[in-house]
Amino acid sequence: MGKLFFFLLLLPLISFSQTKDTSTVKSVKADIQLYKLYTLKKDTIVIDTSLTITDEYKYNYLRKDNFGLLSFANEGYLYTQLDYSKKKISLFPQFGFNAKHIAYLSDTDISYYSVPTPLTDLYFKTVMRQGQSLDALLSLNTQKNLNFTVAYKAIRSIGDYYNNLTSSGHFRFISSYFSPNKKYYMNSHFVGQDIFNQEYGGLKEVSQFEGNEDSFKQRERIDVFFENASSKLKGNRLFIDHSYKLKESNSLVFKHQAFYEYKFYEFLQSTVSNRLGNAEFTSNLNNKTRFDVFYNKAGVSFLTKKFGELYFFIDNYVYNQFYGSNTSYADLLNMPKNLHNRINTIGGQYDFFHSKWRFNVLAQNSISKRQNSTLEASAKFNFDNINSIEIKAQQTSKIPDNSYLFFQSSYENYNWRNTFKNEKETSLKVNATTKWFSLAAQYSLYNDKMYFYNLAERIDSLVVKPLQFDKSIQYYTIEIAKEFKYKKFGFDNRIKFQDVKQNAKIVNVPYIITRNSLYYMDHVFKSAMLLQTGVTLNYFTNYYADDYNPVLGEFYVQKQTKIGGFPMLDFFVNARVRQVRIYLKAEHFNALFGERNYYNTPNYPYHDFKVRFGLEWNLFK
Repeated sequence: MGKLFFFLLLLPLISFSQTKDTSTVKSVKADIQLYKLYTLKKDTIVIDTSLTITDEYKYNYLRKDNFGLLSFANEGYLYTQLDYSKKKISLFPQFGFNAKHIAYLSDTDISYYSVPTPLTDLYFKTVMRQGQSLDALLSLNTQKNLNFTVAYKAIRSIGDYYNNLTSSGHFRFISSYFSPNKKYYMNSHFVGQDIFNQEYGGLKEVSQFEGNEDSFKQRERIDVFFENASSKLKGNRLFIDHSYKLKESNSLVFKHQAFYEYKFYEFLQSTVSNRLGNAEFTSNLNNKTRFDVFYNKAGVSFLTKKFGELYFFIDNYVYNQFYGSNTSYADLLNMPKNLHNRINTIGGQYDFFHSKWRFNVLAQNSISKRQNSTLEASAKFNFDNINSIEIKAQQTSKIPDNSYLFFQSSYENYNWRNTFKNEKETSLKVNATTKWFSLAAQYSLYNDKMYFYNLAERIDSLVVKPLQFDKSIQYYTIEIAKEFKYKKFGFDNRIKFQDVKQNAKIVNVPYIITRNSLYYMDHVFKSAMLLQTGVTLNYFTNYYADDYNPVLGEFYVQKQTKIGGFPMLDFFVNARVRQVRIYLKAEHFNALFGERNYYNTPNYPYHDFKVRFGLEWNLFK
């Protein structure tokens, strides 16, 4: 099946590449505005080589603004999600192991390119200790209507703590094409990625970290829970999205999207840990969970310039999650070897553009035995090029992710086969952009919320089980952003308020998250270089942060220890010379003189003071 799908994906590329086009790329220098990337949602972005405070925020392993995310001590390992509004929702049940997926590139994370001359994008940054982070991309249009892009992102960092190596790689091959008459459009990609981490399980004694004993300033000397455990998330995906329009305007458009993805999550431990309870073996534990999914979506739309687009579709989502062999614990529970399901849905979507207005409505409901559904509506009004307001509403009922329903392990406590109700969520969001400030607000109502919880309620014992909360949870948030400028100085501010109303501590969030940057920018060396330097403060109030379990690759709810209430100060000096942006940062420099009370979870510390540097370089041939 996978080989056939790969051949079908390459077939249009082979045939189209044989078509001659007199408009092939010339050697003359092209306008920077012609170098573009876009998503499947048709959001188009012009490639920008300028240096702004936004570029400073995006200069990290994820290559995006990570406000509301707190990286663990070793970059590329895990992230504490402070901003609950950023939680992703998928209508279909997913693999699970969600803590490991934040750096995993999904189909919506892939961008497609259109460039008049070959484009090279290079990212390099030093890491926490012994290693480097790199992201390299090469994109070219062999013809005006045919693009090929190859990219590879990788990180390797030993980290400060014993048994905390991070080593990950993400390969992307991307292609896009449209026919000369612009009736046929195709976007496709292949992504292969693996995320490997040594799992140290957190600190056994936080007093070793917080104390003043000189020997523990060498962090690898601090006692950790796991000295020989590791995990790997690996996945390959083939994806194609294409459409054919019968005529240029007021036309029927036939659409098809499909992907095949294979994943596995593996937890290895050479010597089992009493912290996780009884185990079937005393050594060389290997828990491997595999996941296959094949997705097809086909539909037809009626597109007009005056009334927008009306789209009807049907899709088929088939998945299989299985284990290499049943454990004796699974046998005692009479558990099957795999979890297989097929979900079919039908839906309709309406998009309308007129002058300053944009409307979108989506309704989707399953026609298979297990019900899931979503209803979405949004409206946006652009007052002008700067001021706009958007309102979104969504109601979703989804099957819980597979790791809640089905799990097998060589550890006795980590075997279950459950039946839970659908999770329900109703959300209302408002986004406003003005010349004075930006504002985002959200209200969400959760019913039958799924979560993991440590029944032992102790850090030194992990008996983590999936549970479902049978009452309602209300989540409120409002975020305000504003940048002040005076001459060559800038003061950029973003603050988020969150609150939760619930009968138990299930969804736990910090009440305030804030980021404030005071910086100076000016041209130096006879305007040959643009210099940017300043200080950034990140802060969040204390709260019961979720803890992490490496066997599940998931965060779990805890209500024993609060973290937060500590400032994180970074000093940065950045520069731009032509298409090269150079970054130098002293990260968390207040750790040199402040209290050692900075944590991601109750026993996973945030990183100490680090000096890191790197660059971004765009080459236009």
